[in-house]
Amino acid sequence: MVGVTRRLTLVMAVGCALSAANLYYAQPLLEAIARSFGAGPGGVSTVVTMSQIGYGLGLLALVPLGDLVDRRRMVCALLVVTAAALAGAAVAPSLAALDAAILIASLTSVVVQVLVPFAAALAAPAERGRVVGAVMSGLLMGILLARTLAGAVAALAGWRSVYVMAAVLMLGLAALLRRELPTPPRPAAASYPALMRSVLEIARQEPIVRRRAFYGAAMFASFSVFWTSLAFLLTRPPYGYGEGVIGLFGLVGLAGAAMANVAGRAADAGRTRPATGLALAGLAASFALLALGSTSLAALIAGVVLLDAAVQAGQILNQSEIYRVRPDATSRVTTVYMAIYFAGGAVGSASAGALYATAGWGGVCALGAGLALAGLAAWVCEPRSHAARSDLPAADGWGTGSRSSGPADTSSPTSSALAR
Repeated sequence: MVGVTRRLTLVMAVGCALSAANLYYAQPLLEAIARSFGAGPGGVSTVVTMSQIGYGLGLLALVPLGDLVDRRRMVCALLVVTAAALAGAAVAPSLAALDAAILIASLTSVVVQVLVPFAAALAAPAERGRVVGAVMSGLLMGILLARTLAGAVAALAGWRSVYVMAAVLMLGLAALLRRELPTPPRPAAASYPALMRSVLEIARQEPIVRRRAFYGAAMFASFSVFWTSLAFLLTRPPYGYGEGVIGLFGLVGLAGAAMANVAGRAADAGRTRPATGLALAGLAASFALLALGSTSLAALIAGVVLLDAAVQAGQILNQSEIYRVRPDATSRVTTVYMAIYFAGGAVGSASAGALYATAGWGGVCALGAGLALAGLAAWVCEPRSHAARSDLPAADGWGTGSRSSGPADTSSPTSSALAR
């Protein structure tokens, strides 16, 4: 491990921010896209759904390759493909073409999930927590600010200009990372099929990973239900806002960003289980405020802050637990967790547009609350062995203790070649 300079940490954080933003540009633009193609809320919500499906496919098929190929070259190649797909989105002649372009762009935007393990592998043990935390903060900022940037650009030059901007940013990022990223050590000598078998083995053998993935999926589905529908609410009376103002709601979520540090400290102190319950309960409660937000701006803003804080806290808590389970295979554990997580998001966004068209804002809030309560019910029923494990403090600053749920899997032909 060679250590990571502040400059490289910043570059990787920027890479995460810009790559993650590709998944969220569309949310404040949905009403404008719908007008452009003559589609309704149910039809245009497929744009968000395609982004989440594409990202989930990328997590499954591409992220594990980080253990087999040169990560620096992989990242740069993915960014070039992303730029081409975003350019296609900018000139899409139909909603179906836009969906296809977004699917490809989202699939290759898993760069963020390649950069985070890359940063962890480069960092010395004493600085790993700081480096990974800084890089992950870039991811969070990209998610929160993408909507604001997209709304502002669309208000000035139309929704297509957002994707022109995004394509240019990806090309610039590819050039920056090609220059700044170090050449990694020689990858593990293993085959792609063997690598994928090891991912499936983790999914099958680790119940804590599956359970935490379910919590994450329930929370992200609830999150996606809200953010996919928000533009439809805000463009109609009593609000009547344009894309620029709608995008500003992404800034509201910054108020909840502080919860990431609070959740990290709770996990390090061994309070992961009660903190997870609070996050799920807070997420469900946020929809009571959001329901009032149909006519009250104050309630809507308060609900957004609570929702984003709960989801961000839940993500940190879940990751702290899954990385304790298999500290030798964090990349593959990430693949299992994030694939299920984004599958939940795809379900939420796919449901939101059609539900808004038939049941209005009240139906959307009921669905969001119901998804959060499903996660809370699973938390209540969590086996005692899992709960006791969550109450043990982490052994280092990254939330990965020295314990494992069992002995390392040495029977797999890939276990030694792929261990990190």
